Amino acid sequence: MSGCRRASRALALVIAIGAATPGHAAERARNVILFIGDGMGVSTLTAARIFDGQRRGVDGASNRLSFEAFPDLALVRTYSADSLVTESAAGASAILTGRRTLNGALGVTDKVVRDDCASAKLATAPTLAELAKQAGKATGVVSTAAITDATPASLYAHTASRQWQADADLPPAAAAAGCVDIARQMLDGPKPLQLDVMLGGGLSAFTSADDAGRRLDGRDLTAEWRKSGGAYVETASALSAVPKGTTRLLGLFAPGNMMRETTRKLSEADAPRLVEMTVKAIEILSQDKDGFFLMVEGGLIDKAHHQGLAHEALNETIELSQAVAAAVAMTDPAETLIIVTADHSHGLTINGGARRTAILGLAPGTDDDPALAVDGKPVPILMYSTGPGAPSPGEFRPDLSRIDTADPDQRGLATIPLASAAHTGEDIAAYAQGPGAQRIRGLIDHPAVFQAMREALGLPDR
Repeated sequence: MSGCRRASRALALVIAIGAATPGHAAERARNVILFIGDGMGVSTLTAARIFDGQRRGVDGASNRLSFEAFPDLALVRTYSADSLVTESAAGASAILTGRRTLNGALGVTDKVVRDDCASAKLATAPTLAELAKQAGKATGVVSTAAITDATPASLYAHTASRQWQADADLPPAAAAAGCVDIARQMLDGPKPLQLDVMLGGGLSAFTSADDAGRRLDGRDLTAEWRKSGGAYVETASALSAVPKGTTRLLGLFAPGNMMRETTRKLSEADAPRLVEMTVKAIEILSQDKDGFFLMVEGGLIDKAHHQGLAHEALNETIELSQAVAAAVAMTDPAETLIIVTADHSHGLTINGGARRTAILGLAPGTDDDPALAVDGKPVPILMYSTGPGAPSPGEFRPDLSRIDTADPDQRGLATIPLASAAHTGEDIAAYAQGPGAQRIRGLIDHPAVFQAMREALGLPDR
């Protein structure tokens, strides 16, 4: 082949590659929906997949959660600016700002000093929601946790401490320095950047102590939201009755975190499921002709893991999967990028078990893996590396054959006793479909998820 022909083919290849690079018009998304399963590590996904299949009467091992059918997949490194193991504030901030920060900080860079108000003001990092809003898109957040909790707050809050959710939480020095609590930042911040839809728990941070809330300034932020023209609801019934054409909606369905789905069903409470909140948010946001950005968090996966409640963590993961399925059904894959990922993992392990063994049960035993451990007691299929399910100091582990390990309230056996199960630092998974999904491939970092969404929406690189 002549040098001229080789050069022509090389040039054609460069042009073809350039046409497929991130940011090309053909790869632009009108909408982006980000799902974060808080604490949803790979072992949680595997166990939830099995649990979902077994509960439906199909083979759990070969089952798939809704988003596991997405075409693009990456492993994501999750360390924070100051720790090998991130927590939700730093993890979500990296995903939503593209900048790593210290554990416990929100919406700021690694220049922040933990719990220092003045440093946060100098280290603010714009969030994807703020950039999308500046570009004319509608924005929203949905969570089963308090809406002022770390992951949902990462969309709109800039603070040196994730704990400053209501003004009652602000240390005197922070209040004197002019720091504003997270609830105020959500509803009292710059109007052009304000989220259009906010659905979750956390009502107590928005109402005064005189009204069973935690605000010391006497303000009722929900009343102020209504006065500004926004719709406000506190029940599933009211959420479903929100009139068509509504463009601004605040829903606060619990004083703190919302109920896990198991509890909600048993209590028959008038509270929405994650899938119902997701559907309503998409219905409202999709009215914007310029498109939208929505973040949906399955916040109770993490809350359950911290308590060692494997059944509940898996059930909440399935709830997230159903919300993703609803979002897929409601949107056009040609114009909507959907990413499903996590902020960090948890120390849940899968010890074995026969193909048909209930994932929440005990290992039946094989030639390679005996049914009984060296202490003569059965081996649980699922257990935790740390947590409240560990034997107390000086005690032996319980005989699990006498315990209903499938009970939603049963704490999973743990190795090291901690009041709350600890996060772990291994990579988590990210799944994607839609315009720009090819950016979610290989081994990436949390900030790369932000860049994938920013580039897909065509937003400026701050």
